[in-house]
Amino acid sequence: MVEKLPHTRETRLSAFPVFMRVEGRRVVIVGDGEEALAKARLLGQSAAAIRIVAEAAEPPLADWADANGAELIQKAWAPAYLDNAVLVFAATGDEQRDAAIVADARRAGVAANAVDRPELCDFYTPALVNRAPVAVAIGTEGAGPVLAQMIRSRIDRMLSPSLGALASLATLYREAAERHVPKGAPRRAFWKSFFTGATARALDAGDETGAHRAAQSLLQYKGQANGHVALVGAGPGSEDLITLRAHRLLMEADVIVHDALVPEAIVALGRRDAERIAAGKRKGCHSKSQAEINHLLVDLAKAGKRVVRLKSGDPLVFGRAGEEMAAMRAANVSYEVVPGVTSAFAAAADFELPLTLRGVSSSLVFTTGHDLKGKSLPDWARLAIDGATVAVYMGRSNAADVAGRLADAGLSPDTAVAVVENASLGHRRLFHGTLADLPALQERTDLAGPVMTIIGDAVAGANFDRSEPLGARIAAGATDRLRRRKDRPDEDTDREQAFRR
Repeated sequence: MVEKLPHTRETRLSAFPVFMRVEGRRVVIVGDGEEALAKARLLGQSAAAIRIVAEAAEPPLADWADANGAELIQKAWAPAYLDNAVLVFAATGDEQRDAAIVADARRAGVAANAVDRPELCDFYTPALVNRAPVAVAIGTEGAGPVLAQMIRSRIDRMLSPSLGALASLATLYREAAERHVPKGAPRRAFWKSFFTGATARALDAGDETGAHRAAQSLLQYKGQANGHVALVGAGPGSEDLITLRAHRLLMEADVIVHDALVPEAIVALGRRDAERIAAGKRKGCHSKSQAEINHLLVDLAKAGKRVVRLKSGDPLVFGRAGEEMAAMRAANVSYEVVPGVTSAFAAAADFELPLTLRGVSSSLVFTTGHDLKGKSLPDWARLAIDGATVAVYMGRSNAADVAGRLADAGLSPDTAVAVVENASLGHRRLFHGTLADLPALQERTDLAGPVMTIIGDAVAGANFDRSEPLGARIAAGATDRLRRRKDRPDEDTDREQAFRR
């Protein structure tokens, strides 16, 4: 029985993608200006011998050729320049000249490309993601270069910058893996661990010696890799604020252990078949105790799992990462920390608020409202009185305590305050006022999302156009002080402190 292809005419490619071997072979580029330079830069990522024919080469093109060892022929085009060429690019910007160059190339049996003239092209140049010796080429046929570049950008973000070095290292271990690791599932496990486990992590960190050590360990244990835990910052909530490394780790994870405040949209960035475990702790509602979470991470890693512990914001800012790292160190479990955008930064961005401002505030404090529950005044409160900007996490339910203790300690009731619920998200809510208005926040039972409060004179420089007043008082006093300080930013510190008092 003859096999019939399932594709219709509409789903078949009009151009078949191939990789042309160009190492040590000549590629000719014809043109004087920007289009020729763009192709030269693209071909410069390969090992081709580049010949540029430019009768009146513009300075950037001539400089590039000189800096990159390309042959530059500053003469009028002639078919003789196709000698020993495998590809030619017509990039003159003139349709008739490009058509003539393509015709010359075809007579000489050389494949030709005319820049931005698909009807003249024997081949198309793809958008390229270069992780030599790994390359990803993206072609969109008639859809145009903009779409190809958009796709290239997404793929580029997904691939680790060290992928090329990892692929080169793999060639060194290929023969040894074939000798020592049985075929089938064990060998597949070996290469999966090689490209996603300790070997890859070591190269990501620039540790080539550690990468070799991890690869040799994989050979010794026939591809049976140890587990690993990544403490990953999910950011303040918006999925496009996580880091590229965080995204890659989510795509590789066998298990995702996530906090309650991490939105489903971010958890969904992980592998579809990854196990998901909710381990969130909200005020008065803990699905798992911290000790249970510690044991869970250790047990999963010892079972050989790649685990992402996904935490809201940054793992090292009020994320209890210290306790989890201590548990993994005690159990000799491999782990890493991937930073995230902490909520204070997202809230400041929502308000267009400068957290530090020359002549006004040169220090920043991260704290929680719970710090003011004790009898003694925390050191950070004194810093606030001396002009620091204070970012208060989880401070809605004790806003009155925060305001009262700071006021009692000497902070002016006119000090500006900014409050954001659900920072960075489309449904965020913004409020502004003064320290005297802050107790009203505690009465806002309509605020169900995480709340970030920022206090300090620098807050008066925020954009309040999209925010609601917290109370009847407006931060006029703080605004006036800010304006006066801007007018005299270089006055001595003693006078500034005296003004505050």
